[in-house]
Amino acid sequence: MIKPRALKKGDRVAIVSLSSGLLGESFCSHDVEIAKKRFAQMGLEPVFMPNSLKGMDYLREHPEARASDIKAAFADDSIAGIFCAIGGDDTYRLLPFLMEDDEFLELVKKNPKIFSGFSDTTVNHLMFYKLGLSTFYGSCVMCDICELASEMLPYTHDAFMGYFGGRDITEIASSPIWYEERTDFSSSAVGTDRVSHEEKHGFELLCGKGEFEGRLLGGCIESLYDMLTGTHYAQQKEICEKYGIFPSQQEWQDKILFVETSEVKPTPQELAACLTALKDAGVFEKVNGVIVGKPQDEAYYDEYKQVYIDMFSQSGLSVLYNVNFGHAYPRCIIPYGVMARVDAKKKEIVLNEPLFCK
Repeated sequence: MIKPRALKKGDRVAIVSLSSGLLGESFCSHDVEIAKKRFAQMGLEPVFMPNSLKGMDYLREHPEARASDIKAAFADDSIAGIFCAIGGDDTYRLLPFLMEDDEFLELVKKNPKIFSGFSDTTVNHLMFYKLGLSTFYGSCVMCDICELASEMLPYTHDAFMGYFGGRDITEIASSPIWYEERTDFSSSAVGTDRVSHEEKHGFELLCGKGEFEGRLLGGCIESLYDMLTGTHYAQQKEICEKYGIFPSQQEWQDKILFVETSEVKPTPQELAACLTALKDAGVFEKVNGVIVGKPQDEAYYDEYKQVYIDMFSQSGLSVLYNVNFGHAYPRCIIPYGVMARVDAKKKEIVLNEPLFCK
């Protein structure tokens, strides 16, 4: 895998809206100001790409504009990292504009950069994975940098600082605290804290021996499901198949599958359907183990556990549950393609290679 360099103080970082254009709406102007302040506090200069703040309607109608922003960010030698504003549901529409652009494909290989986001960004991550670039299932601008409390959530902030040189992430540990999703994102909520809870579960081994290793590959399970089935958008399956975005069975060989559920909080039956689609695609025959993200707000916590147990208990695969990535708060960073080792008895996930080039 091609690896980007780590961030350093003074770097410029691009903000892109590859899915929803929410950050550009007037009722989110306070998020823009918080983002500018927080990036500056970390010694970074945020660069809002030309179309990133044009709003939901414009970006929904102009996927080519979204695509042009990510291309421009890779073309700009002064930009060291790229951070998604937020997720959404139709970033697959960017694929024709990027995968058929030879200049963009060459830029990704010759000018690699940190790329960070989650949720619908799964599609972007798997595109970059196909192109050979290691990216990061982690922080996005609105959900993390723009946390409305007086500062970023400590666990998330520490994870984000792992993007900087000298702050290498070597282990993913369980957060001692988890937070509920907000119900008020307006400017009146600025300065208020999230409802927090003591973490009572930590990492949980649901089945298997609990010791496995492999390179990390996965994303939001509903995004993976939609890529395979076209359930949400009929076109999505066709487009993802055309460009080979969902990894082949061979590519899943000896990987660690990481999956998590979105803020939609699918029912246990819907989760089972998502897992069945992955099973039918041959993923479970190839991977060495599975790590599962904490459900947002601990929705269906026990019911989801049972779904995973029912799916995997007879397979011999180890499944580690309740890991702090994805839509639950706080969140860590999961690097694509990096070798990791899981020891459920020790409740540790160790990253066995550098995340960045020297």
